[in-house]
Amino acid sequence: MALLADPDAPTDIAQGIAQTMPDRLAEKSGQKRRFDVEVVSEPFTSGTEDLATLMCRMIDRGSAENWDIVVALTDLPLHSHGRKLVVDLSHEHGLALLSLPSLGGLRLQRKARRAVEEAVVSLAGSQTAGAGGTHRDHPLGTFAGPLAPIRPGQVDDEEAADLRYVVSGPRGYLRVLGGMVRANRPWRLVPGLSKALAAALATGAVATVNSTVWSLSEALSMPRLVIAMIGSVALMIGWLIVDANLWHRTAEISPEARKRAVLYNASTVVTVGIGVLVCYVGLMLINLVWALFILNGQVFANMTRTPLHATEYWTLSWFVASIATVGGALGSGFESDEAIRAAAYSKREQERRRIVQGDEGEQPSE
Repeated sequence: MALLADPDAPTDIAQGIAQTMPDRLAEKSGQKRRFDVEVVSEPFTSGTEDLATLMCRMIDRGSAENWDIVVALTDLPLHSHGRKLVVDLSHEHGLALLSLPSLGGLRLQRKARRAVEEAVVSLAGSQTAGAGGTHRDHPLGTFAGPLAPIRPGQVDDEEAADLRYVVSGPRGYLRVLGGMVRANRPWRLVPGLSKALAAALATGAVATVNSTVWSLSEALSMPRLVIAMIGSVALMIGWLIVDANLWHRTAEISPEARKRAVLYNASTVVTVGIGVLVCYVGLMLINLVWALFILNGQVFANMTRTPLHATEYWTLSWFVASIATVGGALGSGFESDEAIRAAAYSKREQERRRIVQGDEGEQPSE
């Protein structure tokens, strides 16, 4: 059998699953059947989000390599009849297509391993049963936990799949959103904003030794400090999204396309937001260390008429982090759009956006 995985995160997950999968499958199948697992990393979802097309590609790939079972993993959020796909199975062809974002953003490796194992056991059981067995003899549904918003989905007669599980409702939406953000790995945005961080650090270093900033940090109340933090973070997020053209637009007018656009944009905002918050906390800590090193208590007290204690250090570092974040937003204009996209998105999402932009660029002007 083969684990066919999109590059980047799906391949990493597939390789982790393959290490323990043969023994676990032999135990779960209960038939002492031997499973040889091969991991194949390739962009099998390139250029399409259509389930029928993806299943046909898997059928052709499995036939070419003579694989008995093919389980495909992608970090692309797939849709079926207005619902977010979790897994598609074709017992006739020995295929399973798993959309990783639908498993959520927490304990993804564990959930993916369980989903893959149950899919393989179901497919292998159907093959062993032969023509007399049906997919109803080998149901899934336990791989994501009893409280997961996963339900059987509609399958049309002309489709290659014969069993489908989807997520729906607000919990399902949040689950997919968390999975998309997890696939994007927002912490990578921090090193991807080197020029913006340099501008922020320079702004923070200057602001920390500015007596006017000292006076303002002492005069501002807690609510105003919170507002300054929220405003600076929101400015940074908005600037990055607009400047790097991260906002997803669709020319389609169908409700399905609009729902996808909302989901993609929500994942962008959350991904960039987490990355900016990590930068903000880092700036605050660096400013605190800088303030501890450079500030003189007597000078500070003479300028602000307030002794320099731990509270003053924290308040000043917090306020300076907000100022520095604004400076970082301006500095992010020196980053290339490609660098920001590479930091903010998974490879599959980068490819999807390049294809969308390419299609829009090829449309004839009116």
